[in-house]
Amino acid sequence: MIRSMTGFASGKGAFGSFQWSWELRGVNGKGLDLRMRAPDWLEGLEPALRGEIGKRVTRGNLTLSLRLTRVDAGADMALNPSALAAALDALAEIEAEAAKRAISLAPSRAVDLLALRGMMEAGAVDEDPGPLVSRLKTEFTPLLAAFIGMREGEGKALETILRDQLKRVETLTAEAADLAEARKEQMAETLRTNLVRILDNTDGADPDRVAQELALLTVRSDVTEEIDRLRAHVGAARALLDTGGAVGRKLDFLMQEFNREANTLCSKAQNADLSAVGLELKALIDQMREQVQNVE
Repeated sequence: MIRSMTGFASGKGAFGSFQWSWELRGVNGKGLDLRMRAPDWLEGLEPALRGEIGKRVTRGNLTLSLRLTRVDAGADMALNPSALAAALDALAEIEAEAAKRAISLAPSRAVDLLALRGMMEAGAVDEDPGPLVSRLKTEFTPLLAAFIGMREGEGKALETILRDQLKRVETLTAEAADLAEARKEQMAETLRTNLVRILDNTDGADPDRVAQELALLTVRSDVTEEIDRLRAHVGAARALLDTGGAVGRKLDFLMQEFNREANTLCSKAQNADLSAVGLELKALIDQMREQVQNVE
């Protein structure tokens, strides 16, 4: 089963005097990029969680946010000195500018400053954070499982879409093969007509040399190799989907190869019907590539 790189999971918990909530989000990414926001005094938590994620996720931009509060933390709250200094400096600048413009401002109150985000922070935790860290590690397991489950669910839907698109590519490739085969007699007739026209209007031309040049043009317009490679790419893509897991990069490479063959098919077509099939292939391959961008 393939997996999408998009996912989300959230959870809440409590242990002792602490309560927490956390969220794990994932979006598309070329590699694995994990950004984690958690209290820095929880020693050993971040490397442990990064290790767990690294075991089960190979690609995607992930954000893990942990919000931790103490039920009895009222007495442990303290002013954040840097936030206070920044707020007072900003307040002084605002009042000075207002005075220059003769604008009267209402007196500032301490309660207004206290309401600012980041003004109050929890004081140092005296108790050993080890048991809390251990509990958070345990509680992270179902959160990660839910996140992976969502990615697998979206991956299943992506796989269905990709298999349908591959079936359509296979059908269009077969149509292109039939059109190319039917085109051979037309091209042969065109070759004979052009040979006669050139010989009738060119003095001293070597008939064998002219025939060789026209035959070379016919060979250059042959699309057999492109059709064979398109069929091979369909088989390779299906094999990757059957394998499952982290196959996004390989599928993305295959989409480039699909596109290259479709472009060459269009350039060699020299036939309205075959050109139409080639253009439809290009449009379908572009759609496939957009879907593949979300595969882990």
